[in-house]
Amino acid sequence: MAEDHKLHDGKKPEKVEKKEETKVEKASSLDKSNENSKIAEEKKNKESKKTEAVVNGKDLHVGRKHAVALCSFIRNKDIDVAIKQLEEVAAMRKAIPMKGEIPHRHDMHQASGSGRYPVKGAKIYIALLKSLKSNALVNELELEKFKIYAMPNRASRPYKRFGQGRMKRSHVLIKLIPRMKTKLGGKNNW
Repeated sequence: MAEDHKLHDGKKPEKVEKKEETKVEKASSLDKSNENSKIAEEKKNKESKKTEAVVNGKDLHVGRKHAVALCSFIRNKDIDVAIKQLEEVAAMRKAIPMKGEIPHRHDMHQASGSGRYPVKGAKIYIALLKSLKSNALVNELELEKFKIYAMPNRASRPYKRFGQGRMKRSHVLIKLIPRMKTKLGGKNNW
């Protein structure tokens, strides 16, 4: 131990210099990592800026005819208006226009006047539209500039108990897509 004190005089100058050098290197590496993280955040913000919100409904307990009618009913509408109208359908105050041999309803305002009240399907679509709205808010989309695009598809239909029949199923894709500017009479309409 006495030899250690004589050689180093109680100090370790070589190691102190190395520590100072490593502190400088660490500081420069921290600056570089901060710059890299800032650049990565900027890239992420540029890339993560989405132009549409999407909801996929898989194997919904809705028949294909009702799914097609509901999708055509909400297509090209504002999301809040569509939710409000589907709530009226669920309360059986408003009918959904449908094609085929379907009885006329007194609240229908189209020429054919035939329609139904798909209550269960309307409730399922309300849940999907609320999810779509929250997705749009997370993606920071302005809801006034978007309209709904909805497309139903066939789904696999499982058998009921004892093979007595098949269940009704459908897939649905609902998106918010930007409205296109059109010139009608010299005015820009959204």
